[in-house]
Order: sequence, then C-alpha cells, then structure tokens
Amino acid sequence: MDKLYLVRHSETVGQHEDSPLTKLGVRQAQMLAAFFDHSGHQVDKIISSPFLRAIETIKPFARNKDLEIELDGRLEERVLSREPLDDWEEVLHDTFEDPELKFTGGESSAEAKKRVISLIEELENNDCGNVLLVTHGNLLALLLQKYNREIGFYEWKRLSRPDVFLIQKQGGEYTVERIWKD
Repeated sequence: MDKLYLVRHSETVGQHEDSPLTKLGVRQAQMLAAFFDHSGHQVDKIISSPFLRAIETIKPFARNKDLEIELDGRLEERVLSREPLDDWEEVLHDTFEDPELKFTGGESSAEAKKRVISLIEELENNDCGNVLLVTHGNLLALLLQKYNREIGFYEWKRLSRPDVFLIQKQGGEYTVERIWKD
C-alpha cells in the first residue's frame, strides 16, 4: 500500500446498517466524488464497510472511476451496546478514556481498533497502490489513533460528514492529514 485514504460516510437517515443517506448525504457523496475527481489524488482500490450509508457515500466516485467497491466487515461501525443507551455520547467518551470498557453485547474500543487494524496490516503487506477505506465516525477515530495517539473523543466530535484523511509514510514516519474541506 502506498497511500491510505480514510473516508467517513455522508449524512444518513439513521444508525441502522441499512439506513440510507439523506438528500444532503446524497449531495455530499456527489461532492466527495468531485473532490477526488479534481484533487489529483489517485485511488487504485476501494474497500468499504458493508453498511448501506458507506457504500452509497463512495458509489458515485467508484462509478466515475470504474472501480469495484470491495466490502469488508472489519470496517463496520462499532457497536457500543446491544441495549439502548440514553447517554450514548457520555458512554462513548468513557470508552475513549478506558479502551477496555465494554457494555452488554458491545465491543470495547480496544477490540474495535484491533479489528480494523488487522485490515490495515494486511494492506501494508501488499502492493495494492493507493487504497481508499470508507467507514464510520467512531471506528475512523479509533483507526486514526494508530497514526496519532492524540486522537480521542473530542477529535471524534469534530469529524464532519463526510470527512477524508490521507495517511502516508514520509521519511519512515506516518503522517495524517485531513484533506476534506467543509
């Protein structure tokens, strides 16, 4: 893998895996396609969360470039709990503070991070060019921690929909650059 593009999906109707994009989300997906088409960023491979909102976010770009969208469950959003959480944002904050914290039927931050990093490690060991991954906000923030330990709850809160980060190795070190401009 040469460069890694991390994309958070566009605005969506809900949080269920089959939740579609809103009308604004559809326009955001088109803007994302235009951004990649005109930015000079070359993408050789697209891998997406199997959730509908992630696929719909990248579909216009994939279609423009005649690229296949590969689905990988390791990019699915993390489930905090299978039980309803009225204070889910406070709970999410706590899971950034304690990566081992886990709720009923949910996945800890450490488990989710391990899951997505297994995909990154596979990509790093393959000559697959520039790879674009489409995922979800919480998982994106956890993945960014691999490259920047400072990423936490408050950085997650500042993510936009969509959002795009470029990860690349320069001089033996990885750099993280937010390339999406709201």
